[in-house]
Amino acid sequence: MDKYFKVLPKSGSHICEKNDSERLQLDAKRAKKEVNIDNRASDPGLRCRISDYPINDRDDVRRYYLLKGPCQPKTHEFPRTIIGNISRKFNPAWFEHFPSWLEYSIEKDAAFCLFCYLFKQEMGQQSGGDSFVIDGFKNWKKGFAKFKEHVGGPTSIHNRAVILCNNLMDSRQHIDTSFHKQTDQAKEDYRTRLTATINCIRFLIRQGLALRGNDESDASLNQGNFLELLRFLGNHNESISKVILQNAPENHKLTAPDIQKDIINAMAVETTSLIIKDIGENFFSILLDESRDISTKEQMAIALRYVDRTGQVIERFVGIVHVSDTSAQSLKLALLQFFSEHGLSITRIRGQGYDGASNMRGEFNGLKTLIMNENSSAYYVHCFAHQLQLALVAVAKSNVQVAWLFDMVSAVTNIITVSCKRQELLHVSQFTKIIEGLQSGELSGGTGINQMRNLKRAGDTRWGSHFGSLLSLIGLFSSVIDVLEIVQNDRHSSSEQKASTFALLDVIQTFDFVIILFLMKNILGITNSLSQSLQRKDLDIVNAMNLVRISKQLLQNMRDEGWENLLKQVSAFCCKYKIDIPDMDTLYIARGRSRRRVHEMTNIHYYRAELYYVVIDTQLQELNNRFTEITTELLLCMTCLSPMDSFSLFDKQKLIRLAEFYPFEFSRIDLIELESQLDTYILDVRSDNDLSDISGIDELAKKLIEKRKNIIYPLVYLLVNLVLVLPVATATVERAFSAMKIVKNRLRNRMGDSLMNDCLVTYIEKDIFDSIENETIIQRFQNMKSRRGQL
Repeated sequence: MDKYFKVLPKSGSHICEKNDSERLQLDAKRAKKEVNIDNRASDPGLRCRISDYPINDRDDVRRYYLLKGPCQPKTHEFPRTIIGNISRKFNPAWFEHFPSWLEYSIEKDAAFCLFCYLFKQEMGQQSGGDSFVIDGFKNWKKGFAKFKEHVGGPTSIHNRAVILCNNLMDSRQHIDTSFHKQTDQAKEDYRTRLTATINCIRFLIRQGLALRGNDESDASLNQGNFLELLRFLGNHNESISKVILQNAPENHKLTAPDIQKDIINAMAVETTSLIIKDIGENFFSILLDESRDISTKEQMAIALRYVDRTGQVIERFVGIVHVSDTSAQSLKLALLQFFSEHGLSITRIRGQGYDGASNMRGEFNGLKTLIMNENSSAYYVHCFAHQLQLALVAVAKSNVQVAWLFDMVSAVTNIITVSCKRQELLHVSQFTKIIEGLQSGELSGGTGINQMRNLKRAGDTRWGSHFGSLLSLIGLFSSVIDVLEIVQNDRHSSSEQKASTFALLDVIQTFDFVIILFLMKNILGITNSLSQSLQRKDLDIVNAMNLVRISKQLLQNMRDEGWENLLKQVSAFCCKYKIDIPDMDTLYIARGRSRRRVHEMTNIHYYRAELYYVVIDTQLQELNNRFTEITTELLLCMTCLSPMDSFSLFDKQKLIRLAEFYPFEFSRIDLIELESQLDTYILDVRSDNDLSDISGIDELAKKLIEKRKNIIYPLVYLLVNLVLVLPVATATVERAFSAMKIVKNRLRNRMGDSLMNDCLVTYIEKDIFDSIENETIIQRFQNMKSRRGQL
């Protein structure tokens, strides 16, 4: 028996343990060698072997590469190699002869076979060398002949691999067909369920509401806005109720958070795509600003300004991007990344609009300089509305009397608004006085008239807030006095509160306070109208400069002719509220100052020369200092396109100079042609009665397109387009930050950056979002990834 069977030693158990240990080590090596299925390189020279993938994933990897097709970089600059004293290279024409399997590796400068790479292992070691699988073929002298030889006959390695590839795809198609086979009724139910989900999400996103709830379990009484709205919709629609509330598969209800995010993303992508499509190949300007959200993350809002096909100036919010810091370089990289994702080019930028922060407008390292280094035609304009606010704040801080006024107004606002009880007292006092006014006939009744009002707080960064604060105090002056007197006499008030209230009552009921109050109200009334106009999306730079000029002229007229009117207003107000009016011919007595140290002057001299003229002159000087762009050559040339007064500002030489600011659009030949077009253009438009009544360049652009003169004078219209594209104010991105506070609020402070961007785009650009059909969103949603449901 020993002749046929080998006798095992007594230590056999030890040998078995050793074999088990070796087997475990081998399995560990194989596991270590296996790679992630997601690590699928396109370049054949960088791919992992099929055997390196987990065995259960290999067929999926093969299908991936078969669907992707061979790597054939036809536009690559193929390097030359010395072969037999002759410089040779890969011939891209070989791709046409062998389109289904021939691959080229840029990394290794070698040719490969896709089919052999996928299935050579399945045919065993006897199937040949690795020249078309691992090492690659590099002998370009024999390239075409070698490739034909590689294909060979029906029994060649290559063709055997082709057969295995076909069998794999056929089997997968059979499996997919059987797995995804659905009846027409099932497809219809899926579409109904998906459409209902989209309609609910569309409503909530459009209103800026949250979708999810704190507790979405079946036992919850409030499952969140989305599920509750979906249930409400099902309860009022029988067809939706059947597919959602009654017969919906447990694993396919389309209510999961990931499904919601995918649908929102599909909505945002389609909205942004329509905006980008509307821009087309036209020039545009960028409007940027940064701000922190509720979770203290720095966000950069991006808006684009362009002229559409009808000549209408459009400003659209296109996205918000999280930035790690607010340095100019970081902002530029974030902007370029955004442009790359949306198919935009920095070379199409013709204007930049930011606030006055140093990281934006810096002459050496600011964002506007970094962009102009790559595109010299991307001219920067400091936000006009921001400059106006800076001018108002500067006057409020530099002039002692004005600073004193706003300190007093702020103190009054703080004392009253800090307490709910005092605000209620303010409302009661208003209500009493409104009733008395209606009974006496002093006030007239009507819908929306005589509403309850509150004191408004002024803020340095809130446009128009100073004007609103003064108006509210003037309108509520009597009620404010009543509340302050109640606070002063209230036994529960502290001695400090009583003292401060006593001082305020003494100050605000003086002629000095009232005249400064009305003076600043009149000045801010002029600048507030300018501020409101500058925030219009369709305002062009020429009209903006004209509005600034008009505001300066109004202030100058007020200085020259407005003193008597101001004195009448102040006197009437003081008489109404029994405030002492000083004799204007007597000597002025400064409050709280020794008479020995004050230069003697009459009241009329002080209030008119020392106060009235000084404050207005300071405001005019600040406006001149802030709006320095108006005096630049570029903007002075742009005013020559204005159609006001039958194109009275037209200047051919300045318009040619304007064209020279854009060398990428106007070559030397174009400048010569532009000169002849301008001669014909000005005669044509001055003789056209339809163009005689227009006053703005925006209206001119629409008329030129309407009358098809943009085709007759293409270079002139190009100038008009470039002027309209130049930004005026950053109000659009400021509104985006206001919307961000609604969408990402305290209760939704964990919202991700991508979801917040998608919600903001659809929430802000409602008109674009509403124009998108549900079917478009459904198709985008279905194509995002493989879905369980099929249409």
